[in-house]
Amino acid sequence: MEVIFIKDLKNQGKKGEIKTVKDGYAENFLINKGYAIKATKENIDKLNQDKAKAKEDDEKKKLEARKLKEKLEKVVLTFKVKTGEGDKVFGSISLKQIKDELNKEGYSFEKQQIKLLDSLDSLGFHNVEIIIYKDITAKVKVHLIK
Repeated sequence: MEVIFIKDLKNQGKKGEIKTVKDGYAENFLINKGYAIKATKENIDKLNQDKAKAKEDDEKKKLEARKLKEKLEKVVLTFKVKTGEGDKVFGSISLKQIKDELNKEGYSFEKQQIKLLDSLDSLGFHNVEIIIYKDITAKVKVHLIK
C-alpha cells in the first residue's frame, strides 16, 4: 500500500514523502497513529498543491529577507563605551545590547539570529552578522566610541 507521510517518523519517512509499505503496517500503525494517510489521487493532488504553496511562500520570504538585508547593511549601531589606559574598552558589547539597539531602530530579531564575528572590545568599527532567513545574512556595522 502506498502512503503519504504527514509527520516525520524516524527511519521510516519524512513529511510529504510517498512510500510503499505493507498493508497491515500502514493500516494498524501509520494511519492509526496519524503518521500517514493513504496515497489516493485526491491526497496526492493536495500534497502537490501544498508543496507548490510552500515553495511560493518560501520565495516570498526570501524576497522580503533580501530587501531587509539591503536596509540592514546601511545601518550603523553606535555605542558609547568607557575606556581605560590606551583606549582599552572596559568589558565588551553584548548580544542583548545589540538586539536592544536594533529594536530602537525598528528591527526585531532574536539573540540567536545575531552572530559576533569578533569580540567587541576595542574602539572603532566591527561587523556583526544577522541571520535573517535560512541562508540570507546581513552584516551590520557596530561603532564603538568614547
